[in-house]
Amino acid sequence: MKRIHYLLISLTVIVLDAVTKWLVATRITLHESVPLIPNLFQLVHVRNNGAAFGIGANAESRLVPLLLNSGAIIVFFVVVAYALRSAVSDRMLQTGLHLILGGAIGNLVDRFRFGYVVDFLDFYVRDHHWPAFNVADSAICIGIGLLFLDMRKKPEPALTAAEADRA
Repeated sequence: MKRIHYLLISLTVIVLDAVTKWLVATRITLHESVPLIPNLFQLVHVRNNGAAFGIGANAESRLVPLLLNSGAIIVFFVVVAYALRSAVSDRMLQTGLHLILGGAIGNLVDRFRFGYVVDFLDFYVRDHHWPAFNVADSAICIGIGLLFLDMRKKPEPALTAAEADRA
């Protein structure tokens, strides 16, 4: 019961991701763009059958989707195991892990249902575009950032005299 609010973070990411992808898929034609902030940000409707930021999207191999799905499933189990083994009181770590978990599930559901993920957030300057992404991708990136911050805040354990001599 102590972890329920962290699970709600994952659930919120999954629901928000699904709703935003559905809105884009039903209201913006495939490959259409809707400028929101000229020369900076627009909504687009693209289908990404590759990894994050479209890596491997143009690969012709049937092995790529299998590797992506397998990798996402492995990440899911590793994150769940690590979250359960970590202290529930470690808020930054738990929040980061559950953001990653929600994002991974959101994209994995789409890959299994459709064979692709809908990406729609497009930041750009003139003709230089950052690869389009979605809410799940954002949650994963923020979660990873929180994990890095969490690692930085924890002091490294002091070396014993014997360990110092070996080092």
